[in-house]
Amino acid sequence: MELHIQDISKTYSNGVAALKNITLTIPVGMYGLLGPNGAGKSTLMRTLATLQEPDEGSIRLGDIDLLNRKDEIRQTLGYLPQEFGVYPKASAENLLDHFAILKGFNKRRTRRETVEALLRKVNLWDVRRQKLGGYSGGMRQRFGVAVALLGDPKLMIVDEPTAGLDPAERVRFLNLLSELGEQSVVILSTHIVEDVSELCTRMAIIDRGEILLETEPLAAIEEMKGRIWRKVIEKSELAEVERKNPVISTKLLAGRTVVRVYSHENPGNNFEAAEPDLEDVYFSTMTGKASGRGRQPEVS
Repeated sequence: MELHIQDISKTYSNGVAALKNITLTIPVGMYGLLGPNGAGKSTLMRTLATLQEPDEGSIRLGDIDLLNRKDEIRQTLGYLPQEFGVYPKASAENLLDHFAILKGFNKRRTRRETVEALLRKVNLWDVRRQKLGGYSGGMRQRFGVAVALLGDPKLMIVDEPTAGLDPAERVRFLNLLSELGEQSVVILSTHIVEDVSELCTRMAIIDRGEILLETEPLAAIEEMKGRIWRKVIEKSELAEVERKNPVISTKLLAGRTVVRVYSHENPGNNFEAAEPDLEDVYFSTMTGKASGRGRQPEVS
């Protein structure tokens, strides 16, 4: 089963064109949608989750028309938004049981077995009777996954899932997502490059409502080999380096600045070859250095 997104556009009443002719084919597995805040990621996710209508275009999950058969899609859809509320005084077990009833699990025994299986899957069974108000950010995220997994969805949409998580919770959460991608279409919308690098077999980079690149992360990194160059400079030198070189990113390191540039040839002036990574793919795409788009460089 594949998700086919064809020529989807959305312009809000204030004139902001959030999506511009988005076309993607997304297979079973983890798929990364990478872009900065305001790029159009959440608009696309809400559209896929049947929470808003596009102005034009079509979306199909297998042979199901997502835009015209919303009730049918919702039976096989899991959605974890960037922000979601919980009842702080309710336990995870009781609230998940409530959501299961809303999802159509009417038989008590089946519902009880489903709730237990999901809480075990997200590693919350031992704290199932603890009030949700006492959960950490990562625990709440895992509870959100349990809710999204009700009904064994074939399409799972996860919007900015690791924002605010500590490193240990982030690792646990990403491991859980990778398991989900084995049998479902799982779309991971994020601005965190590492999330996509560690999880996704395919990805797209979106900015200002347009898809700038659609690729396999490993293949995109391989294409960057021999084109990324690195140099450590003083911060006062940055403006001059940017004037002479196609800078794609900068980072502070022990009080100095690490500059990375995209170039088919050694730029000289003590630049050294660097092993590319997905951040280089992202920044070179966003700045337009690899494609000649000529966008302004973004500094990280």
